Amino acid sequence: MPIASSSSPSRAIPRSGIRTLMDLALRDPAAVHLEIGEPDAVLPHHVVDAVARAASRGETGYCSSIGLAELRAAGAERIAKRSGARVDADAVVVTHGAMHGLAMVMSAILGPGDEILLPDPTFPNWAMSAHACGAVPTTYLARASDGFVPRIADVEAAITPHTRAIVVCSPNNPTGAVYPAATVEALVELARRHDLWLLSDECYEAITFGTPHVSPAAYDTDGRVLVFHSMSKTYAMTGWRVGLVALPRPELVDLVGQIAEATVSCPSTVGQHAALAALEGSQEWVHDAVESYWDRRDAAAELLTSRGLRFSEPDGAFYLMVDVGTTETEAFARRLLARRHVAVAPGSTFGVGADGMVRVSLAASRSALLDGLTHLADEVRTASGSGLRAAAAR
Repeated sequence: MPIASSSSPSRAIPRSGIRTLMDLALRDPAAVHLEIGEPDAVLPHHVVDAVARAASRGETGYCSSIGLAELRAAGAERIAKRSGARVDADAVVVTHGAMHGLAMVMSAILGPGDEILLPDPTFPNWAMSAHACGAVPTTYLARASDGFVPRIADVEAAITPHTRAIVVCSPNNPTGAVYPAATVEALVELARRHDLWLLSDECYEAITFGTPHVSPAAYDTDGRVLVFHSMSKTYAMTGWRVGLVALPRPELVDLVGQIAEATVSCPSTVGQHAALAALEGSQEWVHDAVESYWDRRDAAAELLTSRGLRFSEPDGAFYLMVDVGTTETEAFARRLLARRHVAVAPGSTFGVGADGMVRVSLAASRSALLDGLTHLADEVRTASGSGLRAAAAR
């Protein structure tokens, strides 16, 4: 009987600790879900109505593998406005979520044995996609003591003769760090100096708390910066699976289109109509959602400070990294779920830079967030056996 190939690159794909905890939490009807970035905002009527109208017109069939022309144009306008760079509609590809876009681009620009540099703490799906195409994920450290903003010297020291690309993510998942303009510009210059692709994951570009998002595309002079956007986080459309990628070179657009045809045929037409309505309609609900995340961040910080827990206060995205006083973060997360019905993502899934921490999502309701953090603090107290930890470093 045939079996799966033992030499397939997919064999090297690690299991995400986020999904492991999510799967466990889904078995617990009492679980408070703080482990995954699932916005609790509700889609406004104009988005839902636009989808219903498209469906009633029968616009639910196949489309181009690179997406609807009108959504590509709207996406180009959005990315250009947010990045300050010129972006043409012909350079934009609609993808089955931003992660599918990142995976396709990695397949297009990397070969077996090529290295791609990822920030550490790292979003595990980046490494998973690299492994899937036979590439080798390596990391550059972003220290908690620096607010998880990387030092350029550390990034450069991690580059080897095999490095082909670097991933930059600001606002960052999992840390919530928003890189200052000087750092972003230096990262682009570093990529230029070493002739690397720079993949800019900007899924959280709209979610910042008083610190402006700066896109690497603003400093790109030779078409090496590839920008990835998502409808999932900004517009609370995780299940619609629509992403956008700006590829400044026509040959990349063609190649990614071929990969899309080979993997998903085309992105969801229904999802694209929803995305188009979201981009072209009122943005007031996005503003309200960001204000809500900001309020939850501040409330969470106040609670954690009062309980004596260390944490890193984010400037963007909707995650909080909390020190739980043990390097065995997966065991802690499992124990927290089993004893107190609270699901968080263990730091071990994000790399050595998240040692001793867990990631908490601020996208849950305010009451669920504060209830979950209260139970988390109780579990840390129980585990430490020595009362309150040192005052929060903020």
